[in-house]
Amino acid sequence: MIEALSSINLPKPRFLYTPLIKAGPFYKTAGMVALDKDTGELSCGAEIETRKILNNLIGALPDFSLTLDDLISATIFTTKFEEFPAINKAWEDVFDNQQRPPTRTAVGVSALPLGASVEIEFMFYR
Repeated sequence: MIEALSSINLPKPRFLYTPLIKAGPFYKTAGMVALDKDTGELSCGAEIETRKILNNLIGALPDFSLTLDDLISATIFTTKFEEFPAINKAWEDVFDNQQRPPTRTAVGVSALPLGASVEIEFMFYR
């Protein structure tokens, strides 16, 4: 069974998509950019955007009965690959103490929605 899930703790989608899909024991997010959940404003700067995305994710996890321990994979897309050390710093600030950090792929791209410089999608297993 496939379920569409949402959370008031995530920014409202700007386009037609489901923020999170549950398919059996797997949960998959749509790509997340650094939108403020209250104002809808996009944060700017690769490290700031990465932190905002991770904070938005962490804030919504309880709504889905998920934790970072359930996170198995993430894909990071960035238009500023030269700033990957800053993206990685924000990432490590969250996952450095994890016993088992998730797998991760980083991809350099030419453009992202809404002019974002970072977009991340996540997959969970529970």
